[in-house]
Amino acid sequence: MSSLQLFQATPFSATSPITHYWPLQLQAVESCSNMSELKQHHSQIIKLGLSTNNDVMGRVIKFCAVSKHGDLGYALKAFDTIPQPDAFIYNTVMRGYLHCRFPRNCIHLYIQMLENSVLPNNFTFPCVLGACCHGNAVEQGRQVHAHVLKFGYSSHVVCLNNLIHMYVNFEFLGEARRVFDRMLKRDVVSWTTLISGYAQWGCVDEALTVLESMPERNSVVWNALIAAYVQNKRFHEAFDLFDRMRAENVVLDKFVAASMLSACTGLGALEQGIWILSYIEKNGIELDTKLATTVIDMYCKCGFLQKALEVFHRLPCRGVSSWNCMIGGLAMHGKGEAAIELFMEMERKAVAPDNLTFVNVLNACAHSGLVEEGQYYFQYMTEVHGIDPRREHYGCMVNLLGRAGMLEEARKLMDEMPMSPDASVLGALLGACRIHGNIELGEQIGKKLIDLDPNNSGRYVLLANIYASAGKFEDVANLRKLMNNRGVKKCPGFSAIVLKGVVHEFLAGEETHPQAKEIYTKANEMLECIRSAGYVPCTEEVLQDLEEEEKENPLYYHSEKLAMAFGLLKTNPGEILRITKNLRVCRDCHQASKLISKVYDREIIVRDRNRFHHFKNAL
Repeated sequence: MSSLQLFQATPFSATSPITHYWPLQLQAVESCSNMSELKQHHSQIIKLGLSTNNDVMGRVIKFCAVSKHGDLGYALKAFDTIPQPDAFIYNTVMRGYLHCRFPRNCIHLYIQMLENSVLPNNFTFPCVLGACCHGNAVEQGRQVHAHVLKFGYSSHVVCLNNLIHMYVNFEFLGEARRVFDRMLKRDVVSWTTLISGYAQWGCVDEALTVLESMPERNSVVWNALIAAYVQNKRFHEAFDLFDRMRAENVVLDKFVAASMLSACTGLGALEQGIWILSYIEKNGIELDTKLATTVIDMYCKCGFLQKALEVFHRLPCRGVSSWNCMIGGLAMHGKGEAAIELFMEMERKAVAPDNLTFVNVLNACAHSGLVEEGQYYFQYMTEVHGIDPRREHYGCMVNLLGRAGMLEEARKLMDEMPMSPDASVLGALLGACRIHGNIELGEQIGKKLIDLDPNNSGRYVLLANIYASAGKFEDVANLRKLMNNRGVKKCPGFSAIVLKGVVHEFLAGEETHPQAKEIYTKANEMLECIRSAGYVPCTEEVLQDLEEEEKENPLYYHSEKLAMAFGLLKTNPGEILRITKNLRVCRDCHQASKLISKVYDREIIVRDRNRFHHFKNAL
């Protein structure tokens, strides 16, 4: 029997006593496991004259609309045959629309419900408010808010929680807060939704204020707030919150663990990361693929590449994100050949690469100077895997060609891009012009870049250095004046070293550290030692670099040199020094680090904003 015939079937008897059939039919419908069974029972319902009964038909529609084995189209046909559907049936069909991602249909059905004088209830509003969120129906959402009040649900916690969620979704945080403040009673969802909403949109201080007044905090709200601080790169404050959470005896779950591992990644805080990993193991927290990938990322970005590889190879199941993370980790450590080998293994394991995979592969080629390999994989991604290059891929290629001195090839590729180059692509070419001393092209690209990204001090710095290296000091002065007129502030360079769980930060030439006197004494000793080993200061960048360090500070006291001096003071002979810097490492510090590694027989790993630099025995 077809669907149309089924709906048109004649009832068994319109006058038969059918009340005793209801429980049997309800049980039969509720026990269905597929649409074939449901249709058979629906046929019986029609023959028994129950096709207009809302209780029975509500169960039929519920199975069709919201069951994973259902059929929304069939539910709609059944719905159209009911003379006077009640709120339960309307709610069920709306849920079906929402489940199938038809939010606008859900809203239209709600309007139809009101037009047919069917009163909404507390199950209606969460559904229709969810539809407003998914359909970005701002004005309709405001009207539904009015209906919540009009129909007497101004004290219903679930409805109000959904209102908060809707306003958060629209980034109307003021409205969300007003709904929250007017609630007579709040549950944990109320608090969590508002705190998570503030955190989601970067209003971390407001989120913290709400959390402070929360009577009983759980791991969900702590994780939302900690994750927000991490996403906003406020890593120290994330650690402070983590300490508070532990002091309140809130159990650390895998979500908080992932956020804190990301904070460790941001600070290069390997010791804290290892402590969190030990906590995960001791407390039996599942190291699923997502958390394991976060662990791999932490090890890679804290300079412990071998440990990252160990975790990666122990994974029983590796998704594409795990492969991408490990390939990217090898790339940032300058292990281009190893990154390509791992990519080839990924293909042998039949894991399909995505666009991020090729960003990492091309980055690996760029950092290791593998020009031919980079050109090959740039073509390979399209020809073999059907992945069209995005800006990121073009940026990698421009960087690769530019670093290799192939500036004209880099410019030609940039000109052939099917989309306009963004600041990262132009910045890669400008950096290459600085390295290879191409004044004409550098000036042309630099001016474009400053117009495109006028508030980024680094753009002015690169062009100023190109001018200065060509002796065009009047142009350097004009750039300084332009920065001042636009209120563009230089990003101060700082370096950090983590010892015994404490992050120590250093600014160039600063003397605020409690042990500043000892640090400077050690720095002077360190510099004298490397002079004896052949160190000659590279003074070019001292005169012209506005970004890397303040010009007024002596070259000898750049932030990474102070961090290394502190590390030599506070660690045992033979220990690895791991330094993190927010800007790129200058030429002088790069050369000095090589010699320090030889003179003091230390391995030194410096992570700057682009990649890792490994120094061992002057290499």
